[in-house]
Amino acid sequence: MPAARPKKESHSTTPPSDCQNNEPRRAEGRSRQSCDACRSRKVRCARENSDDPKQSCKHCITLGVPCTYEYQPKKRGPPNLYLRRLQEAAAAAAKLPEPAADSELSVSPVSTSQSVVSPSLGPKSPFSETPINTSPTMSIPSIAISPSRYPIAADSFHAHYSSTNDNTISSPPFTNDLSHSPKAEENSAFPGSDSFNTYPLYNWSYKQHHSPSTIPPLSYYYRPHRLEEIAPRDTIYLIIALFFDFVYPLTPCVHKPSFMADLHARREERDPLFFALVMSTVASTLVQVPRSYLPMERPVVHKLAQTCHEASRHISVASYDPPTSMHVVIRYFDCVYHFCEGHDATQHAAFGEAAHIAVTLRMHEEASYDGLDPIECEVRRRIFWLLFGADKSMSILLGRPICLRDEDCSVHFPKELDDEYITPSAYLPQPHGKTALVSGLNYTSRIFALLGEILVRIRVDKRSPPQGQFATARLEEVQSLHQRILGALSLAPEPLRLKPVLSHSHLPPEYGGAGFRKATFDEVKDFFDNPNASRANALNPFLVMQANLYVTQQLVRFVIEQYRDELLLSLQGSLDDQKMAEDREAVASELLNILHSIPIQSIATNGPSLVHKVRFVASTLLDAVKKAEIAPASAARAHAYLWDFLSILSEIERNYLLDDDRDGTSSGDGMPMIG
Repeated sequence: MPAARPKKESHSTTPPSDCQNNEPRRAEGRSRQSCDACRSRKVRCARENSDDPKQSCKHCITLGVPCTYEYQPKKRGPPNLYLRRLQEAAAAAAKLPEPAADSELSVSPVSTSQSVVSPSLGPKSPFSETPINTSPTMSIPSIAISPSRYPIAADSFHAHYSSTNDNTISSPPFTNDLSHSPKAEENSAFPGSDSFNTYPLYNWSYKQHHSPSTIPPLSYYYRPHRLEEIAPRDTIYLIIALFFDFVYPLTPCVHKPSFMADLHARREERDPLFFALVMSTVASTLVQVPRSYLPMERPVVHKLAQTCHEASRHISVASYDPPTSMHVVIRYFDCVYHFCEGHDATQHAAFGEAAHIAVTLRMHEEASYDGLDPIECEVRRRIFWLLFGADKSMSILLGRPICLRDEDCSVHFPKELDDEYITPSAYLPQPHGKTALVSGLNYTSRIFALLGEILVRIRVDKRSPPQGQFATARLEEVQSLHQRILGALSLAPEPLRLKPVLSHSHLPPEYGGAGFRKATFDEVKDFFDNPNASRANALNPFLVMQANLYVTQQLVRFVIEQYRDELLLSLQGSLDDQKMAEDREAVASELLNILHSIPIQSIATNGPSLVHKVRFVASTLLDAVKKAEIAPASAARAHAYLWDFLSILSEIERNYLLDDDRDGTSSGDGMPMIG
């Protein structure tokens, strides 16, 4: 820099003690520098008389700015923190009694019965004010730490964070040393840390890679587990047996032979995801099987179901990539669990995860099944069609958008084979005359496909109502769908066919009223409460599937007839109220006839899902009741059917509740006591 040499010369020729000549020399040195304005613009300072310190340069005069010389060159390089630390450490050491320091530093660092004090760990160290815990579980450095060492969090141990609960799964063992707060570390461990603010990134790598936290990483949970960590193995086996006896006919989304073989081989101790599958299966079974089936109190069942679900969730959220069909099955079971527990928002979230993982695996496209082994193919087809049906149920019962549209799906229905005839390498023939359990899922899926078709038309027409000939064409489509739903079960195999029922116009008096209601309540009470009652009907999978099939058929029939009447109203301008009331009563009495024809044990085994379907249809009878002045006889019959529906269903639903506080919400004498 041009001003450097004159400065050196002036300092070398002028004694430091010469006060009289010191000020002129400083002015001379400053006059040879550029003014502040020229320095900031990086131009040569143009001053005519360099000896006159008050004269402004030409540039400042031209610009009309003050011509100043306030700039002072800064010393290069970082501050001497090393020297500062030495001075601080020396001052602290001077305050310590010398005999105590010598005696403590001479103690062997391996001993866990005596304390170790170093200059940076001592109770009066400038870098730590926290007392030292000398329990055997601590990690104590083997040598004294030098006073010049950069202070880090390990130099000050916070004893009040060292305790962990070994009985909980949420606290990994490695959180003992890193569980203190970074704010407390800065405030208590480094009282003089303001002096280090010159380096804002000091100790940055430690703070980034050792962030103090009590929340373990997801990888901590994704590890092998034993069933005994949750419940005795015999208890898990009992619940799995109940799953295959009562739940599996309606949700055959696992391959029983391979699942049981893996369970007996303790695959869960090697494969965390299989452990999650077992836990989700157990949780969903506990909330679907009648409580009297389990030799446990309801609070114990409720707690076990919650524990199993949480154990599955901890593992499955850490293993999304790559997705597998097992993820879809787990999330479907989670959806069922939350549905039965009344967790509506969580149920929808679990279903959304299951549906989107299925779409990611392209389960809706038949071409994606090429190259897969038979077991994987059938598991994928079954779980996809279960999701397809659940999607349509939520769409009609809850008014939700359709997630899986029929026109987007090219996947075939599952092969009608029992699990023992599906091997990893081939499909074996089903014995002649033996109906496969999966046939119930196939017929239910066909009915839900018809429901999907009518729902798409309803929602398209709601956005843009058809007019004229377009409305007529739509009415023909709806009438065609109505004929298809009435004949949907005409070709069902014999075990799935309902026994002949009487026409609704020839219902005997005992089908309704107090006598029928009392007899049905007695059957329900005996089924749920009497441990010696016969459960043969509940163990008959085809009777259980009959209830689901025919109730779902009547639900879809009712939706189609409702929309048919709306189209007729738009075309004709009016409807025959008498005819419409009779149609509604026909659906209701047909549904009641179905419920009476199927053993109440088989109906109860379907659980809350069937209850919701029947309640949806039964609630529409209120419209017929409101029209009492138009058709009083029809309204009276519909009103009686409504009371019978809701009272019986509420009693069945009550027996699935695992929460004692929610018990007793129905009465056999009439309307359910539900707010």
